[in-house]
Amino acid sequence: MIVSGSTSQSLAAALAAETGEELAAVSFQSFPDGELLAAAPGFSGERAVVVAATTTSDAHLELLQLQDAVREAGATEVVTVLPYMGYARQDDAYAPGDGETEGFPVSARAVARAVSTGADRIVLVNPHEVDVADFFDVPASVVDAAPRLAEPLPSDLADPLFLAPDAGATELAAGARDAYGRGSIDHFEKTRHSGNEVEIAPSDAPVEGRDAVVVDDIVATGSTMSESVDVLNDRGAERVFVACVHAVLAGSARTKLAHAGVEAVYATDTIERAETEVSVASAIADVV
Repeated sequence: MIVSGSTSQSLAAALAAETGEELAAVSFQSFPDGELLAAAPGFSGERAVVVAATTTSDAHLELLQLQDAVREAGATEVVTVLPYMGYARQDDAYAPGDGETEGFPVSARAVARAVSTGADRIVLVNPHEVDVADFFDVPASVVDAAPRLAEPLPSDLADPLFLAPDAGATELAAGARDAYGRGSIDHFEKTRHSGNEVEIAPSDAPVEGRDAVVVDDIVATGSTMSESVDVLNDRGAERVFVACVHAVLAGSARTKLAHAGVEAVYATDTIERAETEVSVASAIADVV
C-alpha cells in the first residue's frame, strides 16, 4: 500500500495510480502541547511505500511516525520515498563564523540515520549531492527527475539553450534537453572582479534571440536564479524559463523571479507548489 505524508498527498495519489497499489487512509493530528500524531489506520498488507517530502521538521517527525505505524500494523517491508529530503544540502559539517567544525553536525547524515531506523529501503529524488545516499544505513537509490522537466516546456522554443547554474549541474540541463529533443547546453560561470563584485555569465553559448531554459535541482531563495535570468535578458534572450525539480521557493523567491522577467517557472511535485507542472510518480514507480 502507498502511505502518504501530509506534504506529499498529490504525489502519493499519483504513485498509487501509476503502480496500481492501494492508497492507505492516513490521519494527522496536532495536540495542544505542540506534539504531532501521524497515523495510518487504513493500512493493511505486508509492504508499505511511505511517501513524504521532509520540507519541515514536522514533516520529518511525521515520516518517522508513519514508518513506525505501518510496522505496528504488520508491514514486513517498508520502502521510504523522500521526494525532497530536507537537510540534504547540509552534507558536511557547517560552522558559521571562524569555520571551526568541531562539535557541529553533518545534518544530512543525522537525518539519514534516523530515517533508516524505520525503513528497509530508501528512494531519493535528485538530492543536491548524490553521495547523500551513502549516509543511509539501508540501501538507497536515486531517481533522476530532470528529464520530466521537458514535458511542460512549450513545443515551439526558438533555438533553445538549456543552461545549468554552474558546471556541476550540467547533467541536469542535459537531461532536460535530451528529453525535449533539441537545443544546446551551457552553464553559468562566476568571475570575481573584486571582493564584492561578481559577474555571472553563460560560459560559451550565444544567447541573443534564443529561448533559454535555466535548469536546476533546487530553487530556494531565488537570488542566484534571478541574477542569471537578468543576465540572459540583458544579453537579448527571447524568452527565459526556469525549470527545477524541487521548488522550495522560500520567502520572496517567486517574486524575485517574476521581477527578473521569467516567462514561467516549471517544477515537479516533489514539493507541491502552484508551480508544479509535472509529476515524478512514473519515475518513482520504476524503482519501488
